Formats: sequence, C-alpha cells, structure tokens
Amino acid sequence: MTSTSAVLVVVDVQNGFVRAESSHVVPVIADLVERWQASGGDVIFTRYINYEGSPFERLIKWKELHTSPQIDIVPELVPLAAKATAVIDKTMYSLFADDKGRALVNERGWKDIYVCGIATESCVLKTAVDAFELDLTPWLIEDASASHAGQAVHDAGVLVTQRFIGEGQIITTSDIPDALVGNSAPRN
Repeated sequence: MTSTSAVLVVVDVQNGFVRAESSHVVPVIADLVERWQASGGDVIFTRYINYEGSPFERLIKWKELHTSPQIDIVPELVPLAAKATAVIDKTMYSLFADDKGRALVNERGWKDIYVCGIATESCVLKTAVDAFELDLTPWLIEDASASHAGQAVHDAGVLVTQRFIGEGQIITTSDIPDALVGNSAPRN
C-alpha cells in the first residue's frame, strides 16, 4: 500500500531533451514509474512547451520544443504517462510555475514530492526548490535525473539543489521507501 501523501513527478522526459547525455535515465525512470504505479502511487508527468517570444527565446536565445515530436514524452514512457494521475503542460521551469500544478498538489494533499527527469540543473532543480518553498518535502532522485548537457552539468545541478533543499533530500531509487515502490528490485 502506498502513501497518499507522496507523488512522483517525472519532469520533461521529452524527445527534445533526450540525447546521448541524458538517454541513460529513460529506463531507470520507466522502471521507477512502473513500480510506483504498481504500488498504487500517484504520478505526474510534466511537458515543457516553448512559445514564440518566451523568456527562453528572448534571453537565452533557445528556440526549441515548440511542437511535436520535440514536445512529446519519449515513446518508452507514453504507456506510463497514459496511466498517470496527470500530465501537466508548462511554459516555465517548474511544475509549480502556474496554478495547475499547485492546485493539483494542494487538492490531493501531497506533501512528499519525489522529483526526477530532465534537466537536473533547470526544471528538476526548480520543481524541487519550489516544493521546498511551498513548505512541502522535496526529494530529488539523483539516479533518475540527468542533464542533456552532460554529467558535469547534472552534478552541478545536484550540488545546487542540495544547497537549496538539504543534503538529505538527494536520494537514489534504492532509497525510496518500499511502501512507495513495492519490494521488487529495479530491472537495471
């Protein structure tokens, strides 16, 4: 039986973010989501969608992820996303950037926010930090997160997140309580 106060948030595992540097987390995330859902747990998937004139275009000069297939959740996760509690589209970094994410978390009473996905140094970090600032308990799942910019950037994202939310809040999939993911070992 799973905790009703916990939710797994899978951040932006989309075609446009999965590259050689980040593809290794897709099977880790798939296994985690399968076990989480099999235990009856709630899962949210987020999808980042860029738009014309966004701050990402204006300030960072980044013009990707406007349309399909870039914005689509990777094929390996589509069946799991179809069974998710919610798939939330966003135009900023965090699940909590608009009212949809905040409202869903409040409505469901989730307090423990387990975060994984892409990219560790941006959308994963910002979701975890926003959860912290909303007086929730964020958990960054390090081995189920990656950066499409490579390992060094992922490591920097983990370090900065740790400074924001606490060293003890950085975990791996093996640290997640059995009540949330069952007793089965990861397939890896």
